[in-house]
Amino acid sequence: MEYGIISRVCKALAEEEIEVAKSIIEMEYPHRPLKATGRNYTEYQSTIIFIRDGFIDRYSGKRLVFPPILRLLSKLIPEVFPFQKNWKMTECHIAYWQLFPTIDHIIPVASGGQDEDRNRVTTSMLRNSAKSNWLLEDLGWELYPPGELKEWDGLIHWFIEYVENHPGSLNVPYIYKWHKALIRANEI
Repeated sequence: MEYGIISRVCKALAEEEIEVAKSIIEMEYPHRPLKATGRNYTEYQSTIIFIRDGFIDRYSGKRLVFPPILRLLSKLIPEVFPFQKNWKMTECHIAYWQLFPTIDHIIPVASGGQDEDRNRVTTSMLRNSAKSNWLLEDLGWELYPPGELKEWDGLIHWFIEYVENHPGSLNVPYIYKWHKALIRANEI
């Protein structure tokens, strides 16, 4: 156990055995710096993963909502569903963290995981932030199975119908890009 290693290191230090303490750390609990890796997925790439996973947070099993719907709500009723471009928690509705889907790597790329679809899952912004560069077993989390679009589709059908009935919604570039990505993804 990690605490046992640190306990032995502290004992060595208390006995003024710095080299022994260093050796214990180097051999049993070495520092492995994480690689700084940025990820940026297109709306299309994200939509494909969200649809594959059935708009389910694969770390909690909870249902998520197609991203432009939340922004559309903020556009239509900003006084009760606010959004702030830098996602300031004091100014954004909490739904942006709880219901906004994002992509995470099951095995973080910074820890040697591959940046490929089989290592990518849908999760909420909240869970993605909490997981960071940890492995599921480090957090005591499990990987939930993907959802079924018949049971929950992230409200994509509502979104398509709403945009058809309110084409002016597509004048918002953010909503337009996601709409285009969804149409393209549905062509597969």
